[in-house]
Amino acid sequence: GTVKESGEKHKGSVEIPNLSEENEVDDTEINVSKKKGEGDALKDLMRTEGTAKVREALRDYLKALKTEFTLGMILPTKATVGQELAAERKLSGNAVQDSVSPQSLATVGVKIPTVQILLREIFNSPAEELYSIFTTKELVQKFSKCPAVIEAEKGGKLQMFDGCVSGEYAELVPSQRIVLKWRCRNWPDEHYATVALNFKDMAAQTELQLECKGVPVSNEDSTRQCWKKQYFEGIRILLQQSKDKLE
Repeated sequence: GTVKESGEKHKGSVEIPNLSEENEVDDTEINVSKKKGEGDALKDLMRTEGTAKVREALRDYLKALKTEFTLGMILPTKATVGQELAAERKLSGNAVQDSVSPQSLATVGVKIPTVQILLREIFNSPAEELYSIFTTKELVQKFSKCPAVIEAEKGGKLQMFDGCVSGEYAELVPSQRIVLKWRCRNWPDEHYATVALNFKDMAAQTELQLECKGVPVSNEDSTRQCWKKQYFEGIRILLQQSKDKLE
């Protein structure tokens, strides 16, 4: 600090040894010290008016700290927010649309840890035929043995296995590549993975390369089995049946 009249500068420090959200700010200890020499006027000023200013700053700091900590550590899901709003409406009997905007609801959520799944499978089928199995409703229903929604165009909807799998087509390159926005029903609400299916033609065979990004960690094994058992095994059986009919 600087003494206004003389312009002399003096160094000191303020120490707060017991800062805690469990303690009241007024009970918080504030120690003022100064290096040897003149300047006791500054030290006295810090112990009186300075201490009051420090306590004001501490109140604001602790309030902000609690708010930021809570928001950062415990984020309610959309479902939780909806339940809380419903409960509040029942208690008050009044709508709370004025206090909670749709925008604030849209940004609330929990960050989900995810993994990437990579699979390679060889099918005894040309790429064109295998591609059509993923994009033709009748063929999808044959290998999945369930009614399906297959709108094989960009932005088209996808639903399979009695609604256990849903999504939409994001990219289609005939006989070469399909990209899907894809999810399982038991995943967190509104969470989708990105699935890329690349068809590598090998004469009478096709290597299918699957890349599935954004799978929730807790659903990694079940998602891997879904593709291997429900998709790939079903497709192999369908291809074998078609071959048997031709023979």
